[in-house]
Amino acid sequence: MPMEVILTQDIEHLGSAGEVVTVKNGYGRNYLLPQGLAIAATRRNKAKLEHDRAAIERRVAKQRADAQAIADRLNGMTLKFERRVGEDDKLFGSVTSRDIADQLAVAGIEIDHRKIVLPEPIKSLGKFEVPVKVGSGVEATLKFWVVAQAD
Repeated sequence: MPMEVILTQDIEHLGSAGEVVTVKNGYGRNYLLPQGLAIAATRRNKAKLEHDRAAIERRVAKQRADAQAIADRLNGMTLKFERRVGEDDKLFGSVTSRDIADQLAVAGIEIDHRKIVLPEPIKSLGKFEVPVKVGSGVEATLKFWVVAQAD
């Protein structure tokens, strides 16, 4: 039996914060409510939502603006990874999303490595572009080079 919930955060493929959505009972009760991603859509909560809608919209707009500022920094950034190479320019090891997140942290941008969309680790030299889901529906494209380490 489906249940109605009010989302407290944007959830991809479901809705945005402040929206009343219908979800399966188990999904709502076992995941959304305990994680704090939603609250039950009771008459009292719906009335409170209407009252708080302006504050929610301001908070969402601020989150989107912050995400866009980070995306703008990422779009204008180019990282460089130096790795040891063997024959035929094959890398010893690889460049993973965690490596990218670590180098971004050094540059002052904290991004969860799971938001860097890298289908598989990079194991060759060259220039690469990967999408980064910054948040609030904002996505950036990060460019980086993988070059041979000078011995």
